[in-house]
Amino acid sequence: MIDLPVVPANQPQRKPDWLRVRLPVGKEYAHVRGLVDEHKLHTICESGNCPNMGECWGAGTATFMILGNICTRSCSFCAVATGRPLAVDTDEPNRVANSVKLMQVKHCVITSVDRDDLKDGGSIIWAETINAIRRESPDTTLETLLPDFRGIWDNLDRVLETRPEVVSHNLETVRRLTREVRIQAKYDRSLEALKRTSATGLRTKSGIMLGLGEREEDVLEAMDDLLEAGVHILTLGQYLQPTRNHHPVIDWIHPDQFASYKEWGLKKGFRYVESGPLVRSSYHAEKHLFEM
Repeated sequence: MIDLPVVPANQPQRKPDWLRVRLPVGKEYAHVRGLVDEHKLHTICESGNCPNMGECWGAGTATFMILGNICTRSCSFCAVATGRPLAVDTDEPNRVANSVKLMQVKHCVITSVDRDDLKDGGSIIWAETINAIRRESPDTTLETLLPDFRGIWDNLDRVLETRPEVVSHNLETVRRLTREVRIQAKYDRSLEALKRTSATGLRTKSGIMLGLGEREEDVLEAMDDLLEAGVHILTLGQYLQPTRNHHPVIDWIHPDQFASYKEWGLKKGFRYVESGPLVRSSYHAEKHLFEM
């Protein structure tokens, strides 16, 4: 292992040149953009100002967030509002399914806030949303980016029974930094969620943000933990601080380091690794539908 360059934390937090993105263009992107504007549809791609929106929309992939936009957790890296969520919208599954149909989404990624206030953790709406999309758009493939459901595994099982093509749960950071970065989450609980998912035979995926203060040995340890849990697909991307009130960026990870991590991940046994400064959970999600 060799040390590769990063920008020290005591330097001004100016984004390096490798974090620049091209403006979204293309026929497919323009088509989806028009539908979103015309029908006032909501995607986390747009509301989260994702740098890969143009590329993903151009490939027919879009990400929807369900169960509201107020989370019951307060992770130091996340810009989603924390507080008391509104009541569950029982018509949401039908509205999301209609949006997917209107946008002609080829591969749909669904995520949600954490709903620790609900006995079912939101799993009923999760399952109903997946089933509604399948009814309206039977040719659309699905990836679900799930919460940990507080370790109440019956709720996780309710979603897994719908058999989405890919199931993801993000580890987000390394073991050493979990208490600092994911205040109400637990590293081993996330691994257990992934282990249970993989045991069902579903394609299992997880992601880690880099630049939060982790060391190379921390990342390699996390890779080993994920592989032991049965994870097939790994994403690694640069953490970007949403506001001054969130966890600061400690390091800007050089693209060469990301390339090194990808090489290590593939050698260790992951079937697919997306690793780069602009990689996010759903980046190239449509390419993760490999044969098991």
